[in-house]
Amino acid sequence: MSEEKIIRVDMGGLDSKQHSNQSVLCLGIESSCDETSAALVDSDRNILSHIIYSQIPEHQKYGGVVPELAARAHILAIEDVVKQTLEKAKKTIDDVDIIAATAGPGLIGGVLVGWMAATGIAQSTSKPLIAVNHLEGHALVPRLCATMADGSNGDVNVEFPYLLMLASGGHCQILLVRGVGQYEMIGQTLDDSAGEAYDKVAKMLGLGYPGGPIVDKRAQSGDPRAFAFPRPLCDKPGCDFSFSGIKTAARTFLSRETMSVSDEYINNFCASFQASVVDCIINRLGNALKDSRVREYNPKTLVVAGGVAKNSAIRAAMESFANKNKMIFAAPPMNLCTDNGAMIAWAGIENYRIGNIVTEPVAPRPRWPLTEL
Repeated sequence: MSEEKIIRVDMGGLDSKQHSNQSVLCLGIESSCDETSAALVDSDRNILSHIIYSQIPEHQKYGGVVPELAARAHILAIEDVVKQTLEKAKKTIDDVDIIAATAGPGLIGGVLVGWMAATGIAQSTSKPLIAVNHLEGHALVPRLCATMADGSNGDVNVEFPYLLMLASGGHCQILLVRGVGQYEMIGQTLDDSAGEAYDKVAKMLGLGYPGGPIVDKRAQSGDPRAFAFPRPLCDKPGCDFSFSGIKTAARTFLSRETMSVSDEYINNFCASFQASVVDCIINRLGNALKDSRVREYNPKTLVVAGGVAKNSAIRAAMESFANKNKMIFAAPPMNLCTDNGAMIAWAGIENYRIGNIVTEPVAPRPRWPLTEL
């Protein structure tokens, strides 16, 4: 690549929008894992259109995401997804003010597809380009729109600072969110993430992929006291998680079974497993509220985001925890918990407002901690 900067835009009227209350329209593109998605979102918090092409059918027979297949599927889908997004909103690319895309973290093949598509659009139209951290997309999307624990719409206005439980893919973190690009790690998983534990337990039980929603549904008909799953680290200080012991306990319980298990057994197993995960999350959040860094900023809102935020038990337990601690609870709508273009568009708008615009080459990253923003 040449030494010239990727984009050098004469901002003109856009520069005035950046520092005013004028509405800005962003095209957001997400391709970090197994969803190819694009959305048009404006700075007034309106989602004009939102398209998601899910690759789940392609990966189900393998029990998980195959990176090479995912990258190929993104290549085949990206053009149509962007086209449909514009058509659904009855907009053209000329109506768009800024372009945003995931630049990491994620499966690098998929990230490259979306990032190069966004770069091409931005270069050919001389529009500002925003490199979005995928995790920041999850972290900020409750500021676009938030709901109550049961998924119903609520008048929840998420203001900085807030305490965030972020559980997405291989990540499981408690973060103090002070502002855009301002994240302080309070606790994180030392091994598996919560989502990985759900998927692995579902695979052990032969429940299919993705496992999280299936385990959650089966747990609703089970007895959470049927199996004595451990609560790793709950008797220890600090805010870090460990879920590998819960996964090992699941394998140990199942290894004792010499006959095929019944539906009742599976429901009880899922309920007991889920209860242990929920207890660990609530325990660590309790410690987080005692952390001096959190106490200094005294966040009024507790937020859960990421794919695991769709889990009914986790949402309900966190809402109850927030109420007991006189905090507001907020979560994204169910359709914005998993990877999606709307969260990338909104993160693009938030970053654009503070001047985070690409002006030199950006190398997509498979790993990109929020604390490095």
